[in-house]
Amino acid sequence: MTNGFFILLQVVAAVVGMYQVALSLFGLRRRHRTKEHPPTKSFAVLIAAHNEEKVIAPLIENLKHLDYPKELYDVFVICDNCTDRTADIAREAGAIAYERFEPEKRGKGFAIEWMLGQLWKRPREYDAVVMFDADNLVSPNFLQVMNNKLCEGAKVVQGYLDVKNPFDSWVSISYGCSYWYTNRMWQLARYNLHLPNALGGTGVCVETALLKEIGWGATSLTEDLEFGVRCVMRGVYPTWAHDARVYDEKPLTLKASMRQRLRWMQGHFDCFHRYFWSLLRESLRKRSLAMFDSALYLFQPMRMLIVLLTTGMLYFQVFSPGFFELTNISTLFPNWFWVSMNIFLFGQLPLAMLLERVPLKALLGLVILPAFTLTWFPVTTAAFFTRKNRVWDHTLHTRAIRLDEIRSR
Repeated sequence: MTNGFFILLQVVAAVVGMYQVALSLFGLRRRHRTKEHPPTKSFAVLIAAHNEEKVIAPLIENLKHLDYPKELYDVFVICDNCTDRTADIAREAGAIAYERFEPEKRGKGFAIEWMLGQLWKRPREYDAVVMFDADNLVSPNFLQVMNNKLCEGAKVVQGYLDVKNPFDSWVSISYGCSYWYTNRMWQLARYNLHLPNALGGTGVCVETALLKEIGWGATSLTEDLEFGVRCVMRGVYPTWAHDARVYDEKPLTLKASMRQRLRWMQGHFDCFHRYFWSLLRESLRKRSLAMFDSALYLFQPMRMLIVLLTTGMLYFQVFSPGFFELTNISTLFPNWFWVSMNIFLFGQLPLAMLLERVPLKALLGLVILPAFTLTWFPVTTAAFFTRKNRVWDHTLHTRAIRLDEIRSR
């Protein structure tokens, strides 16, 4: 029975992994660009900020100079429990600042939910709401691309998530490699297959009518994932905008990175617990590949734990022969199969980066990426045992980078 269960765990992990490898093939090419539509959609641009006085001004300056009619969008800053000059700096830079003080409800999800309530009270109505983090920078065409998507019927759109500071440390370049791969082989692949795209917490555009219909209601540590799942369960599939870029600042140290990823994984496990089984049942009942794919996305942290558990048990068997007999399913397939799979799996990373035309020196990050990847295992394990945590942990941002600096690289 133990061996049978062990084989089952390996099969589940392998099938989910091969499913993703198969889907990534559809990210190798890009479809034709979205048709250009005249700028008609109006936007409320929301920036969630908690003590971001050092980075908020460059983003507002950036947003004030987008290639989109200025009368069709307003910039709002949600000053969430701030104790610094974030609100003053935001107003000086030309944004509309709202200050919120609810220490018992800290976090981006609560801040957005509160701000939407304030927004609905304003006399002006907007066609869509766009959300950014305070440390972001945005490509000048961002709102024009979102206008195109909305004109073609999209209700929820995720922009391309890039890294603002990839060459600052070995941690930030590891983030960069991961994001470039994900954008191409995960997000673009699903867009090409008309499957739901994952929301990344920033660079998200949501139709106002949809927000008023279903409400925000996403207050977990991963509010983006939660809202995306709620949309999919209602048959609203988030789509992808490969040409609308958001540059996000990434941590420089391993300690800060692991704290950030711990919060992500805690929120992911929380959403898995609340939505996975109902989403899986709906996908089978409706025979919906889109819902099934979203359920598998919720399952990813569990798959990582399964890989860790099965690998550990196999190593234990090697060093303690005779303690128990477990079947390694890799021995059931010829060597050429696993060699081919591994070549393609690891070959996707440099291929995705070349297709995304990242600076060639970024390829050096692939040398240290395996070490960064291994740190996901302790993070995911710790998140599993602390998955009930709802205390939001702020990631400190200190470097004010402007868009011209990113373009110059």
